Amino acid sequence: MNVSVGILLFIAWAAVVAISDCRSRRIANAVIVAGLAAAFACALLQCGPFGVSLTQAAMGALVGLAALLPFFALGVMGAADVKVFAVLGAWCGMHALLGLWMAASLAAGVHALWLLITTRTRLAGLFRHDGVTFELAGKASTPYAACLTAAASAWLLLQGLSGGVR
Repeated sequence: MNVSVGILLFIAWAAVVAISDCRSRRIANAVIVAGLAAAFACALLQCGPFGVSLTQAAMGALVGLAALLPFFALGVMGAADVKVFAVLGAWCGMHALLGLWMAASLAAGVHALWLLITTRTRLAGLFRHDGVTFELAGKASTPYAACLTAAASAWLLLQGLSGGVR
């Protein structure tokens, strides 16, 4: 199996995650499990787009899960976002997680600012405790998992343009 198969699997998984998150702010556990299985299979067969070993994939998944779990526990992040970050750790390795987290957080910040502007939400309204503070087209909050997969896809594209993809 060659790297192009791994690239296609990653892009397909990332697209399903992003589309699902943008449309419904939900990501099925089957999509998470499929992404994790594909990441480990690519690592085992050495055809992953990011060139991680099986050990690196396992460490990346564990670090990804542990890194965002406190945000879920505090109620500021959804469980799917945490699981997607763990799967990205398996695909990309733990060395990539900080950069992906920063890029996704910047994208999420831009999205949140866009929501504030387009919904004309006053800052005082953000601190309500009676439900959704702002939404657009019936969707509350920012699709963070989509931001995560977009950041990883952009990194893959940049690697390909620079000749870094094996």
